[in-house]
Amino acid sequence: MDIKTVRGRIKHEGFSFLTITLPSFGKDFERCLEQGFADRRLFTGFRWKGGLPLFLGGFLGRVFDASSGKLLDDPCIDSILSIRQLTLMFGKIAYPCSDTRKRQAMRKYIECEKDVLATSNRLSPIDLERFHRVSTLLFDRVFKHMDLLIQMGELTPKHGPGVTADKLLGNQKYRQYTWPARLQEMFPSLDHLLPSPNFVWELEKVDILEPDAEIPVRVVSVPKTLKTPRIIGIEPTAMQYAQQAILPVILDGLARDYNLDAMLGFDDQTPNQRMARKGSLNGELATLDLSDASDRVSNQLVCELFTEHPSLYKAVQACRSLRADVPGHGIVSLSKFASMGSALCFPMEAMVFLTLIFMGIEDGLSRPLNRKDVKHLRDQVRVYGDDIIVPVRFVHSVVESLQLFGAVVNSRKSFWNGKFRESCGKEYYAGEDVSIVRVREAFPNTRRDAAEVISLVSLRNQLYFAGYWSTCEWLDEKISGLLKHFPVVLPSSPVLGRHSHLGFATQRMHDDYHSPLVRGYTVSAPIPENSLEDHGALLKYFLKRGGKPSFDEKHLERSGRPQSVYIKLRFASAV
Repeated sequence: MDIKTVRGRIKHEGFSFLTITLPSFGKDFERCLEQGFADRRLFTGFRWKGGLPLFLGGFLGRVFDASSGKLLDDPCIDSILSIRQLTLMFGKIAYPCSDTRKRQAMRKYIECEKDVLATSNRLSPIDLERFHRVSTLLFDRVFKHMDLLIQMGELTPKHGPGVTADKLLGNQKYRQYTWPARLQEMFPSLDHLLPSPNFVWELEKVDILEPDAEIPVRVVSVPKTLKTPRIIGIEPTAMQYAQQAILPVILDGLARDYNLDAMLGFDDQTPNQRMARKGSLNGELATLDLSDASDRVSNQLVCELFTEHPSLYKAVQACRSLRADVPGHGIVSLSKFASMGSALCFPMEAMVFLTLIFMGIEDGLSRPLNRKDVKHLRDQVRVYGDDIIVPVRFVHSVVESLQLFGAVVNSRKSFWNGKFRESCGKEYYAGEDVSIVRVREAFPNTRRDAAEVISLVSLRNQLYFAGYWSTCEWLDEKISGLLKHFPVVLPSSPVLGRHSHLGFATQRMHDDYHSPLVRGYTVSAPIPENSLEDHGALLKYFLKRGGKPSFDEKHLERSGRPQSVYIKLRFASAV
């Protein structure tokens, strides 16, 4: 009957039933786990029977009491996992939103900006002084070191492969002919646009932009879910270039401090996941999620972080964009520090959130914090982007602190009462992993739909290791209709193939390396043609980071992110 319901509602409601309605059911189910009972105010659009929704009632009855709706003392973990898998698996499929939803997202971006400005105006000098005091307790030593490095000129800028607001791509970025005047003090064009002073005549071609003439951040929407797009800000080339100079100084500085390294995450989500599991077991740790986290970090708070470290302060503010071009709303001034897309967005929000968390803990203790307190709490507090973990005993004061300074705690994705916890893509109930496999792309129609084919093979293999072997058999048949060659390979193989606990296939041996080969499809994503020569090529060489011997041999001919992806049939390694 559940299957019949799904088929019938898809027929009448369309794809949105899978991507919007069912995920809402799944989130309501998680909220009921948190509350300890099935709440009739939730599960909108579904009929009830007794104390539970009729839909998926067989599973729900193994988690909640069928008559009262109360959470069972020992609910079935497999049923919790099954309900989540069935309802949430299509919730984050990358599907284009309607134009109406995109316009709504842009309006929300503007409203968020107004909220940030209103919050900044509302904060009292006492609030800001306290923020400064706690941030000094946490970061003063590492900021002093960062400040010294910047004073010494230990900044090496970097260009990335992505798009920029001025639409320079790849190698084109090494021939910049605009430079914001605000960058000149901390990032002189003579030092950063040229490989050496011998090319000083090239500066005659550079247009130094005053603040009112700077290129604004280009705000765009990218696919996230059918319900709402993801809004990001594409930074100008010069700003992103300078931001990448400061980024390693900040990340390396934070990693040098034992306490901060334990509490701030930038490239490893597993500590958050381990702490979420621990919280689901002993109930001592809460997992919090913030809505529009990046867009709600006020530049006012970032200024308070660095006010006693002038070089660091000037460098961070110099490479911060002041305005954004928002579709349908024109160019607006920014009160936020930066939108997602700035290289400094992630570390700045993490430091601001960590400060606000410890202000909340201070409220919970009803006394000022000291370094001993920070050391004692370093294994109980963790910030990774908008995923936050704090001790349950301080959760209410932390939430109040975050909200006072403009953050919005997402109550539907924050947990501290029951045994369910969620952080950084992993979910746990009573210490058991109830994480799910998600469908990320629509299914392909032909082999030419390369991105969809790659995603479908990945989905099949994730489901295999999650134990859904019958589903894998169904997918194997579907994929084999698209890919004539679909061999069994190891996860490390470049071939689009089936992963298995039983090993891998071998069709021939490599003539030179004597390694097993199979015939299958591999992914090819050619780098666009984008040539670079003269002083730009020399600058690219001098800016190279790391100890690797050299660039790709064709790096001066091709650069940037691939603009297309396709799959080709060949013999390749099975391991």
